[in-house]
Amino acid sequence: MSDYPVVIRPLSADEGGGYLAEIPDLPGCIADGETEEEALQNVASAIDEWIDEARRLGRKIPEPSSPAKYSGRWVQRVPKSLHMKLAEQARREGVSLNHLATTLLAEGIGKKEVA
Repeated sequence: MSDYPVVIRPLSADEGGGYLAEIPDLPGCIADGETEEEALQNVASAIDEWIDEARRLGRKIPEPSSPAKYSGRWVQRVPKSLHMKLAEQARREGVSLNHLATTLLAEGIGKKEVA
């Protein structure tokens, strides 16, 4: 398998079911499969085909992005009222504010991906 990051998501019944594998670094490079494993195997071939076609057309082939570019840290300013509500909820749940915010963000992303 290549060094390109792969995003795999389930396909809805309206989309035909199964799973879709996408290579964000290579626009339009996608493959599907009945299982995540099959989609991953199929996208490996799609990567090779994408790169071969880009070479044939004389186009630049993007380098694989690296998770190392993301530190996992950023500063976010929020209204004082939201900060207070989040801090109070974190205290009630017995977790840190960072843990609560990370959980809420992950839940939100998960819901958006499913929709």
